[in-house]
Amino acid sequence: MPAPATSPAQAPANSRSRVLVASLIGTTIEFYDFYIYATAAVLVFPSLFFPNSDPTTALLSSFAVFGAAMVARPIGAVVFGHLGDRLGRKGTLVASLLTMGIATFLIGVLPTYEQAGWIATALLVLMRLAQGFALGGEWSGAALVATENAPKNKRALYGTFPQLGAPLGFIIGNGLFLIIGALLPSSAGADPSQPSEAFLTWGWRIPFLFSAVMVVIGLWVRMRLVEAPVFSKTREAGLVRKLPLATVFRSHWKQLVLGTFFMLATYVLFYLMTTFSLSYGRTAKDAAVPGLGYSYTTFVLMMIFGVLFFAAFTLISGPLADKYGRRSTLIWVTAAILVFGLVWVPLIGMGTLGVVLWLVLGFTLMGMTFGPMGALLPELFPTSVRYTGSGISYNVSSILGAAVAPFIAVALWEAADGSPRLVGVYLSSMALLTLVSLLIGKETKDLDLDEGEAPAGVGQESRDESAAVAS
Repeated sequence: MPAPATSPAQAPANSRSRVLVASLIGTTIEFYDFYIYATAAVLVFPSLFFPNSDPTTALLSSFAVFGAAMVARPIGAVVFGHLGDRLGRKGTLVASLLTMGIATFLIGVLPTYEQAGWIATALLVLMRLAQGFALGGEWSGAALVATENAPKNKRALYGTFPQLGAPLGFIIGNGLFLIIGALLPSSAGADPSQPSEAFLTWGWRIPFLFSAVMVVIGLWVRMRLVEAPVFSKTREAGLVRKLPLATVFRSHWKQLVLGTFFMLATYVLFYLMTTFSLSYGRTAKDAAVPGLGYSYTTFVLMMIFGVLFFAAFTLISGPLADKYGRRSTLIWVTAAILVFGLVWVPLIGMGTLGVVLWLVLGFTLMGMTFGPMGALLPELFPTSVRYTGSGISYNVSSILGAAVAPFIAVALWEAADGSPRLVGVYLSSMALLTLVSLLIGKETKDLDLDEGEAPAGVGQESRDESAAVAS
């Protein structure tokens, strides 16, 4: 008697350690790549790729290129989301990681403006767009690997592991910049807030080239994954969509809009605390637009201390969101972000202790708001369009929040004659929009992903999918 065929649902499941490591290592590499660009955008790119501008204009130009990647992210979300919902999560995640790694490595070998003129700047923009394109497909895939393989009552906890890649990537990337800066000789009488000549010449390239090593490790881990049973069931039931994008916009547009605004305050806080703060912290007090006047090394060490709280509270937020709900947890955290924006200036005005407190509080709130998103956004959509839907929400929000946040922050900082008070008001305003969206939205923690369910209010198509997959 022939042995019965093995169905996709009977395929060996990924072990817990494999799921958590695969979702963590990929986002760590992706955020490492993103952070080293963000650091270079403040530290060296203004002088290397925009040397003919005054310092403020050069910085704004560098931030504009930084923000250009956010425009490419929704495109990446659509392309990789289509592949992930049609062909599977594993291969798509490998492709997104490889794309990001190649683009980052090539930045490390680019000529500067002095060597190639505008061609150098154009190539930098192209590589930055490729980075954004890749990251557009990375996050949602990593979040799905974590949540679709998680026990129902621990989805938010599992979902914090891809989120944990953000603080780890920051620490590795900026830590490497610090080590390189410390090992390279400095010019006699040089401004301690400025990079050395050796760093400007070739030292900045090392973190970009080092990304190749991390990508090889990440690819090895991800190649060992198997598809989650929830996706295999959807494929077996014949519910894979030919055009996931069309289905999302036709039947789940409300979730797309809400998911985008759920992430808005998170993105604005994220890039104010990492990109803008680095520029503000190391700008001299007697500059045309004054800053805090710390040396690069001192301020980055202060930031890394704050990012430790980011990492810790990302993990803490998971069990809280599993117990009390994603929506309830995020409502309180978003209200705290709103208040934080309003007390921004008094904190900074307290001296070094106040600046450290500002960084610690900002990064703590960042962890608390970022952590639950790893479960909340995937839970908004059924399995057949989950990669596409969660990716579009996450990455469209990057345009509304992250793409413009550093640029707007520098403009407001300059308009207020060096005071960050308007930057804090900007953060509070974005938090208010997120708070309203959370009050409108519904709780998702009790949904059963294995049955392809989506929040109440979705179209008949999603309910039909739930019944078919469950059967």
